[in-house]
Amino acid sequence: MFGRKKTLNDELAAQAEADQAARPGAKNRPTPKRRDQEALNKRPLIVTDRKAASKQDKTARREAMAKQRAGMLVGDEKYLPVRDKGPRRRFIRDSVDARWNIGEFMLPIMLIVLLLSFVRTSWALLLVFVLVYGLILVAIGDAVLMWRRTRRKVEAKFGHAEKGDAWYAIMRAFQMRRTRMPKPQVGRGEHPA
Repeated sequence: MFGRKKTLNDELAAQAEADQAARPGAKNRPTPKRRDQEALNKRPLIVTDRKAASKQDKTARREAMAKQRAGMLVGDEKYLPVRDKGPRRRFIRDSVDARWNIGEFMLPIMLIVLLLSFVRTSWALLLVFVLVYGLILVAIGDAVLMWRRTRRKVEAKFGHAEKGDAWYAIMRAFQMRRTRMPKPQVGRGEHPA
């Protein structure tokens, strides 16, 4: 007798579930209680486990920085910092990267000059003096000529050069090609149109 009621109740429950599943557009589950939903949404203002929270923040920050760095390496516009964004800055970068700049060789030559400065002979000190100041003057002259040519191209393409464009081009010209960020997108001699 007792077994029959259980099977009858089970059959009724299964039939009710089948009826609910057959209804199109129904959510087919009971509505959750309000207090249960509010309890799920409650979070403490101050995290109780500070170590876990700081570890989670560090990993999230590390992932975001890695994503931004990968975007910068390929020159993706949305990952670039504000100073590098826009078609004008891309044009300037490409025109600087397309040519050989004397400024990009300053760091390796300065290392050689530093080694020569340890030699305490008159000819070495004179050579150090001439190399340092001569290289600086030649690099500045090259950068000025590069900016004048680039400015003409920028003005022809975009109308006018903005205030920080010259400094942007000159600072990029003084960086070694491998260390430039964003990475050069054009080869040497591939001047932008």
